Amino acid sequence: MSWLLYTLLSPPLLITLLHTLSLLASPPMATSLAFYARLITSWLALVLCLSYGVLASIFLRIVGYLGGGLWTTGRVFKWVMWGTTGVGFRIVESSRTEGGRRGGEEALLERPAVLVGNHQTELDVLMLATIFPKYCSITAKKSLKYMPFLGWFMALNNAVFIDRGNRATSRTAFDSAAAQMRRKRQSVFIFPEGTRSYTEKPDLLPFKKGAFHLAIQAQVPVVPIVVANYSHLLNVRRRIFRAGTVDVSVLPPIPTTGLTPADVDTLTQRTRDAMMVELIRLSNLTPHSAVNGDAVTTAVSSGVDGAGRRRGGGLEEVKEVKDRL
Repeated sequence: MSWLLYTLLSPPLLITLLHTLSLLASPPMATSLAFYARLITSWLALVLCLSYGVLASIFLRIVGYLGGGLWTTGRVFKWVMWGTTGVGFRIVESSRTEGGRRGGEEALLERPAVLVGNHQTELDVLMLATIFPKYCSITAKKSLKYMPFLGWFMALNNAVFIDRGNRATSRTAFDSAAAQMRRKRQSVFIFPEGTRSYTEKPDLLPFKKGAFHLAIQAQVPVVPIVVANYSHLLNVRRRIFRAGTVDVSVLPPIPTTGLTPADVDTLTQRTRDAMMVELIRLSNLTPHSAVNGDAVTTAVSSGVDGAGRRRGGGLEEVKEVKDRL
């Protein structure tokens, strides 16, 4: 039993030691020590909450309630992270209107819908935990399906696993997702950038088109979700991990009724443009949103698949986006 007690007590003791040393060390070293303390805390919180999520999802499936596994686990993770690391996300009012609607938490209740969001770091798991609505699943790369805890949890909650190296199986997965969305009124969340950007400025990688093909195929709206740049709170390259709150703006749903596959590029660009403008707005509202005092400006690319080379021009490019909108 002593080894079990040692195993259970080691991580909390290590975290406490790192936090204590961060208070005594010089600024550069203190920042790194606090980074590792919060990093270890976050991983422990994730494993504990995923363990709970697996058990909760099994129970919910047994009783026939298939729409709450991700939601209930996410809310638990949200409060565990807030209590142990001081990091959190909050939904703020959107500046954009679509058909007289302003978005916000009400837009998250739209179902079925394809929810899309910008992808910055691993901390986006906490963002999903905060905003994730009921009756919503997520897409993920196929390799995650076989990861202990995370893969089990996602499989129990109807995640759509995509084999990025096989277009045929990816298309089949999306076809199945579209049918399920219509049949069960279930939404799905996708990161259209396809990977984490780790950007230190408000910017978006080029968007892949899968989410927009899916929305048009299922004839459901696209709900853009924009997370302010938070490199001032978490910066993996600089070993920075601070407590704080990140703003999230949920834009109004963009309808796809009547659109065809020929409209995918237009829908992709329209969504990305709207998210880019909102990302700039959020980052200008966020204190310390730039790293090392850099101004909050960005270049805006065409943003559709491989066409995303930077053109340089900062806020002038944002004006071009606004003109397109």
